[in-house]
Amino acid sequence: MNRVMLIGRLTAKPELRYTSSNVPFARFTVAVNRTFSNANGERETDFISTVIWRKQAENVCNYLDKGSLISVEGRIQTGSYDDKDGNKRYTTDVVADSVEFLESKAQRQNSAYNANNNYTDNISPYDYQNETSTSSVSVENDPFADFGDSVSIDDNFLD
Repeated sequence: MNRVMLIGRLTAKPELRYTSSNVPFARFTVAVNRTFSNANGERETDFISTVIWRKQAENVCNYLDKGSLISVEGRIQTGSYDDKDGNKRYTTDVVADSVEFLESKAQRQNSAYNANNNYTDNISPYDYQNETSTSSVSVENDPFADFGDSVSIDDNFLD
């Protein structure tokens, strides 16, 4: 069985894209706090790459923004590609079957206001209340950094 359930916050506003067959999809990252503290007493955050298809992709892009609290249900999918230098890169994504919006726009704006005005910059997007939260993932480890802006996905990979 391959099922994933996540609750977390978007790290950036999702962007709607289309396959060559005009099928809408969106990629986004969900910041999910771990349920335990590390040796220093800090809670770490995992950043989960997620993709969603068709009408739900349009809804996610139209109604959600950076910091939105969501739940995602889906499955893990692995893949690989060759980067511009010919090196094989491996990917792991959650392919979302459903995304639920867990807070209203007013709640999200209030959370963002509190995070911007009452807390320090090292707080993860998911945990506004925990000032000791830190990230264990760096942007330099992004497997899609050299992938380019356009994405071409063959319809054979669609469900």
